[in-house]
Amino acid sequence: MSDNNIYEQSLDKNNANFAALTPLSFLERAASVYPDRLSLIHGDTQFTWGETYKRCCLLASALMKAGIGEGDTVSFMGANTPETFEAHFGVPMTGAILNALNVRLDAKAIAFILAHAETKVLFTDREYSDTVKAALPLVGHEILLIDIDDPYFEGGELLADTNYEQFISNGDPDYRCFQIKDEWQAISLNYTSGTTGDPKGVVFHHRGAYLNAISNALCWNMVAHPTYLWTLPMFHCNGWCFPWGLAAMVGTSVCLRHVRDEAIFDSIKKHRVTHFCGAPVVLNTLINAADDLKAGIEHHVSAMTAGAAPPAAVIAGMEKMGFSVSHVYGLTETYGPCVVCAPQDSWSDLSIDDRSELLARQGVRAPLQDELMVADPETLKPVPKDGTTMGEIFMRGNLVMKGYLKNPKTTEASFAGGWFHSGDLAVWHADGYVQIKDRSKDIIISGGENISSLEVESVLFKHPKVLEAAVVASTDEKWGEVPCAFVSLKSGEELDAIELVAYCREELAGFKIPKKVVFGPIDKTSTGKVQKFLLRERAELADYVSGKAKS
Repeated sequence: MSDNNIYEQSLDKNNANFAALTPLSFLERAASVYPDRLSLIHGDTQFTWGETYKRCCLLASALMKAGIGEGDTVSFMGANTPETFEAHFGVPMTGAILNALNVRLDAKAIAFILAHAETKVLFTDREYSDTVKAALPLVGHEILLIDIDDPYFEGGELLADTNYEQFISNGDPDYRCFQIKDEWQAISLNYTSGTTGDPKGVVFHHRGAYLNAISNALCWNMVAHPTYLWTLPMFHCNGWCFPWGLAAMVGTSVCLRHVRDEAIFDSIKKHRVTHFCGAPVVLNTLINAADDLKAGIEHHVSAMTAGAAPPAAVIAGMEKMGFSVSHVYGLTETYGPCVVCAPQDSWSDLSIDDRSELLARQGVRAPLQDELMVADPETLKPVPKDGTTMGEIFMRGNLVMKGYLKNPKTTEASFAGGWFHSGDLAVWHADGYVQIKDRSKDIIISGGENISSLEVESVLFKHPKVLEAAVVASTDEKWGEVPCAFVSLKSGEELDAIELVAYCREELAGFKIPKKVVFGPIDKTSTGKVQKFLLRERAELADYVSGKAKS
């Protein structure tokens, strides 16, 4: 830069003209401008934005009194309740990092995450007490435990000496915070299975969280004061950043502990819900719900779906119900959605079925996603936009993670060449829309949950009768994809599918257990490499229950 640049002379950043971007500012504005607007509805419990801001400040000051500050990890084993929502603001107010745990994981995985993240405080809902009880002895360090005692849940047990409400009551009622020192500092930690058995810790920064919250609203044409139903777990990429986005739009969150068709339709009608998110399995559940549940919705409802490409039939089915569907794509490493299947005006003239085929593609970059391309993974040269040539999806910009916690080699590899490597293989259509064709990482997406095929394979290999194992995705009408295991047995051994599934149940979370088992030789190349593309074809023809197998 030239010393003679007149636009750099006496024009420095200062407190009057620059502030670090943080979604905490959304909360402060919502509370100061619209203090009496509803922020949260949970059963008969309701909070305004003014009350939510005060509760978040109480949480933050209570954590600081407990010694929590910059660089510390606070984990939440929580459902879609006000406590988990408040954590998205109260935890980062302290400078600490929020780790929203996937409540569907087994105790071993939870223990690994708590240890790897060096969690100082764990808030845990009584619904998940069995998992947490089993996980804590495996962690290896002391953790301050605080119960979330939701009055709308019966069952489980309380594990701690204090609960969430008691804990925040110790906070300073005069404490206020919405500014940070550096927008690059970490705001949250989300774990993804990736391609190995141990989850990888994806670190988000304040700048990315701020921008993706806005980007989501722009993608969705979301106007001020939406009513949002929490069908999407808040542990999925921080609810795809919607806790922060709803503060920006000063919307109302309707909490939902369990995703069931009756509860969803009741909430939509009772609270006039305008928006909700979920995997295609959620949409399919609604389509196949009883007609009496669907009746009585007289306002427009928008759904956003991700996790796996929704079948065109699902999009068509939602449109026939009068719901509009926005299809987005992203990864944990990109704060959730960074690609949107933005509809073109010309598509409105098409039939529902033809339009749905176009809407099932992953799409184009989201408004605040800087760059997107499909390219050769070795040369980084973009592939032709011919809808045929396959390449890997690459992104770069503000909606990409800081990196993987304590994993510099994987971080460096994922950013090689100045692009984030998604691992997803796709084609690029002439209109610029991206469409995924395969996953180079062999991740299985079942009901919006990522399942590492290698993790399942490692469990199968541990069975004393199993010689070889390979796991691939098989399409499923309800879940989108389910694991299909191909297994060959050691000489002279016998094993049936029911016995093998029971064994897996002892080692894996329920959603990771193979739903199909095929016994026999496994397709390989001449060099011994498993040909998973052939196994995927065979998996589609396999039955959900296999009989006895012999070597």
